[in-house]
Amino acid sequence: MNLVNFHEDDLPIQDLETIGLAAGGQLLLNVDDLKALLSGRRTALLELHDLETDNIKIKSINAKISLKPNENGKLDLLIHPIYRKAETPDFLNETEARQLQKGEVASLLKITLDNHGNKKEMLVEYDPDTKEYIVSDTEKILAPDMVNNELLTPAQKENYRKGKEVQIADGTKFNYSGTDHHGIRSNKLALVASILIDGGLSYMVYKGLNALFNQKREQKSAEKLSPGYHQALKDIENQHGFKPHQFEQSQTRKGR
Repeated sequence: MNLVNFHEDDLPIQDLETIGLAAGGQLLLNVDDLKALLSGRRTALLELHDLETDNIKIKSINAKISLKPNENGKLDLLIHPIYRKAETPDFLNETEARQLQKGEVASLLKITLDNHGNKKEMLVEYDPDTKEYIVSDTEKILAPDMVNNELLTPAQKENYRKGKEVQIADGTKFNYSGTDHHGIRSNKLALVASILIDGGLSYMVYKGLNALFNQKREQKSAEKLSPGYHQALKDIENQHGFKPHQFEQSQTRKGR
């Protein structure tokens, strides 16, 4: 689950203009990509223009972009191009790397050591779009407290942070994904996730969700949303002046 943690006013507009994603101070991003950026995720593949680095000029390139705060509190623009060959993290062996690249597994959990010798659990995924391994610290993955108005158990939240599939009573299945545009996949086209912050609930409405990894879904079943989902929407509407963050995508893809 990714809450909106950057503000549109803080975007590096000049950098975005340089690569053709803004003009005259106005963004040229679609809503989905903008919301992905503001939530700290990567966009979908974009066509970037007129890149220049180390005296090398690139007319156009397909890449994903993301944002990262720098030491001065400003947002740096990161570009994730399509690599010719994936660079394998040193904590993966050849078999594990091959399993991820071939799509035999959605993710792997690995224990690594930080600079101070402390153990850290990392979730490793593979992005076939950019031919890149995506590594997430499981402690920093934010699990929802509720989905479709159903409280998650501590075990379910732990499984979510580990990238494992979680199923709730209404039949909705979902899992965290650092490679997905939404940051979450599901057997349903939509769900409402919420998290307790400062004594209140913050809601996230996800729509146009992609299917679970390597799983096909029947369209009618995916479109049939539970009473808990609809009740969660009503709860949001009943909060005067509150608008949920909606993550919508015009097209959906089957799980790869």
